[in-house]
Amino acid sequence: MRRSAVPMLLAALTVLVAACEKKVPPAPSSQPAPAPAAASAEAPPANTDTILLGQVGSLTGSEATFGVSARNGIAMAVAEANAAGGVKGKKLEVRVYDSQGRPEEAAQAATRLITQDKVAVILGEAASTNSMAMADKAQAAGVPMITPTSTNPAVTRKGDYIFRVCFIDPFQGYVMAKFARDHLKLNRVAVLQDNKSAYSVGLTDVFSRKFSEMGGAIVANESYAKGDTDFRAQLTAFKQARPEALFVPGYYTDVGIIARQARELGLSVPLLGGDGWESDKLFELGGTALEGSYYSNHYSVDNPDPRVQQFITKYKAAHGAVPDSVAALAYDAAALAIDAMKRAPDLSGAAIRDALAATRDFPGVGGTINIDKNRDAVKQAVILKVEGGKTKFVTTVKP
Repeated sequence: MRRSAVPMLLAALTVLVAACEKKVPPAPSSQPAPAPAAASAEAPPANTDTILLGQVGSLTGSEATFGVSARNGIAMAVAEANAAGGVKGKKLEVRVYDSQGRPEEAAQAATRLITQDKVAVILGEAASTNSMAMADKAQAAGVPMITPTSTNPAVTRKGDYIFRVCFIDPFQGYVMAKFARDHLKLNRVAVLQDNKSAYSVGLTDVFSRKFSEMGGAIVANESYAKGDTDFRAQLTAFKQARPEALFVPGYYTDVGIIARQARELGLSVPLLGGDGWESDKLFELGGTALEGSYYSNHYSVDNPDPRVQQFITKYKAAHGAVPDSVAALAYDAAALAIDAMKRAPDLSGAAIRDALAATRDFPGVGGTINIDKNRDAVKQAVILKVEGGKTKFVTTVKP
């Protein structure tokens, strides 16, 4: 390289270095970079000022009045509790899922309430078969569950976190058997049961055994499956047996149709049943065919107790209808859960469970509630008669 070219080369290098320095990024800061914003799809943080309850009920499907009535009753109890200050300084909310009247849907809904919503208590279901599917989930997770109207004894046998605010089928079956023998003076009864319903099968077993023990005779026993619409074959067999009444421990959806078809075939004897009949839809489906029939229930709108009448007045104002027994017992279930949470030292599942188990003389609109060692409610039953397109109080039967 020639000596004269050196100054020129040095000048060029100086210009190149200066240009590069302008493009070099600044040195890393000693302060940590700000955390990225949370993605919009992430769930918001839990509201520590709110206690979440869960409800599972058949809001759609053939037994939709059960779920709707229960939802209304629970909402009333929660609204009253919030107006009075909530529980331990926290407001209450209810997350509601539709079981569609199917056990598999009820179980899935219970799982969502436990794992996703983190509810303190589960309220539901109305039907015993659905409640048993839910109870397995609640018991395994240690989440207290209270059913308003599931009367099959097997529900609470699922474990020590499972409770009910209604009487059980052994009591209800005894009540109807005793009423049939002592009040109606019946000797011969035929039975038509839903063989896919734990409720129906359980109630049939108790009624049949008790009625026979009291000197009566079950002269025929036929079955059907949920969803059937033609019962003429079973009813024709009953005609030949000449019963004085038909015991039909099913749900209102089936009972109304069975009553109509019985009358069409000339079976004019009264029908007897359990609390599964309770629904305004019963009269729409059965019409005058149900006149003179009887069923056991949890409460009566004719009860003069001021507590009951106040509940009925508030319910009518809110929903424009007279509350059925499902609404009344769902209100009681929610009110009992709220009372237990207030009495519990904290809101853990175990603490709430223990408070529920210690319940004595709780003033429910469906009767005073005492929880026994099996987590069942010890309480009275009423007998209602279908007369003039509505129910009429007949008598009360205590345990």
